[in-house]
Amino acid sequence: MAAWSYDARHRSPYTSFSRAAWAQLRAAVPLPLAEADLDQLQGITEHVSLAEVADIYLPLARLIQLYVIATHQLYQVTDMFLGNPTAKVPYVIGIAGSVAVGKSTTARILQALLARGPDHPRVDLVTTDGFLYPNWILEQRGLLHRKGFPASYDLRRLVQFVADVKCGYSTLAVPRYSHVSYDIVPGAMQVVDQLDILILEGLNILQSYADYPEARPHVFVSDFLDFSIYLDAAEHNLEQWYVERFLQLRETTFQDPRSYFYRYANLSSAEATGVATRIWNEINAVNLKENIAPTRGGTCTWFGFPWTG
Repeated sequence: MAAWSYDARHRSPYTSFSRAAWAQLRAAVPLPLAEADLDQLQGITEHVSLAEVADIYLPLARLIQLYVIATHQLYQVTDMFLGNPTAKVPYVIGIAGSVAVGKSTTARILQALLARGPDHPRVDLVTTDGFLYPNWILEQRGLLHRKGFPASYDLRRLVQFVADVKCGYSTLAVPRYSHVSYDIVPGAMQVVDQLDILILEGLNILQSYADYPEARPHVFVSDFLDFSIYLDAAEHNLEQWYVERFLQLRETTFQDPRSYFYRYANLSSAEATGVATRIWNEINAVNLKENIAPTRGGTCTWFGFPWTG
């Protein structure tokens, strides 16, 4: 694990920690989750133990809580100086990384830990899947095979949403995405209202001017993030996890006739492995190399998996 804190010994903007050293930063904060809670938070292929939550996620939650408190105090000081109280401004956390790296599980665990922390803040989780263009638009633009690439998102709408969150606007609506139909659900919305903390999870949310210098004066989602996290893993592990998830989905979600991937439900294990490997190599690995991995360097914190040390 590494976090922003200039390390002069190694001329790096990051300080790296072993798992044991990072776990010490928990500082005896009690673990507010039980096994039953964790079972509800994990993805289909993730297997996170309570020990891992205590050693890895709890110190991170504690660090973020300190940041949230400090940021809130800064707003109070500014309001006092200006004599003009402003609307409550949520603290926005961005979680990025490759397909199959565990972003959703990390986001849900972090949400649960923060919500059960001091003062029990209201914490909401939004994924950028809801800002994908509907399939009919992607088909029209020849982008359906590039779902997850930057061009497949309604970036204007996504940026406007995050800007509205940081303006303290209430009752914001986010389109819902179905992993069964592999599409936006018409008319279905997630309402985001009166938050203390927003966790925004997505593949490309850490892209910035450094990635697209020709885009100025356009703004990016990363311009509105208070704290950013990049989940990292070796590409061969990511491919393995993606294939394993595909095989498990073949036996579960893909069996639903309404599923976009129903056509894969009756493939043999060897055939499904071949399809998953092809999808990884032709789509996900390309997106990782071209758009996702280059954003790692601008994060406050990045985690490497599996843990060593």
